[in-house]
Amino acid sequence: MNQFISKFASLMEDMLNFKESLGYTRATYESRLRDFDRFCQTHFPEDSLLKKEMVLKWMEKRPNESIQNLKVGGQIIRGLGKYLDFMGIEAYVLPERFVGHAERFTPYMFSDAELKAFFNTTDSIASINDDPGKSIVIPVIFRLIYTCGLRPHEGRELKRQNVNLETGEILITKTKRHKERIVVLSSDMLDLCRTYEIRHNMIFPDSECFFPRADGQAYSHRQLRREFISCWIRSNPDKSPNTLPRVRIYDLRHRFASPILDNCSYFKIQLNS
Repeated sequence: MNQFISKFASLMEDMLNFKESLGYTRATYESRLRDFDRFCQTHFPEDSLLKKEMVLKWMEKRPNESIQNLKVGGQIIRGLGKYLDFMGIEAYVLPERFVGHAERFTPYMFSDAELKAFFNTTDSIASINDDPGKSIVIPVIFRLIYTCGLRPHEGRELKRQNVNLETGEILITKTKRHKERIVVLSSDMLDLCRTYEIRHNMIFPDSECFFPRADGQAYSHRQLRREFISCWIRSNPDKSPNTLPRVRIYDLRHRFASPILDNCSYFKIQLNS
């Protein structure tokens, strides 16, 4: 079902399909395009051409909006304009100087104490009517991302059919380089997933997703990030949210990889000594 509602609905869907055919991840563009789609439906409901007036109004800074967020929105709309122009459709292409380059994010390395507090906090999450499975999904999905070193979308979009709870093997698809790989769960993570699957089947018996939200589909990037940041703040009750380090779900992957790289360096030194 087409999720876009403006006059650009079919063009946006075509752009996403085109990007996917080139090997890009749909989620990279989809959320921002939905935002722009609603913007067009509200402010330019009759326009079917991407005009300069429309794009520049979209680029006006909203109250409390960060510059980085504005840049990302501009990069997506510049991409839409370039795609339409490439397809021979009249469109205004936002100049690159309006968006610049994406800000580089310095990974945050969680301490053991911070991880323990964070995961304890996830265990206290309560389900709500709009998300009846949240209390069982959130504690497991973040632990899985961490213990298996997954990219966030690899955890979010994990299919039940790709999780073998007999062998503990998980097939990861839609990877960064579009090559499938298998990761193996640790014994304690496997036990946790087996318990989770029993409870999961009681609430979502027909969902294809291993970590479904209320509608049976995978959590969106924004939804999962919101839960992640909420748990991070609650796990540091003695600190003001404004003073906490900026963290991302992806930092769990960095924390997973760091000890492995340290061990590799140690053994390399031993071999060369």
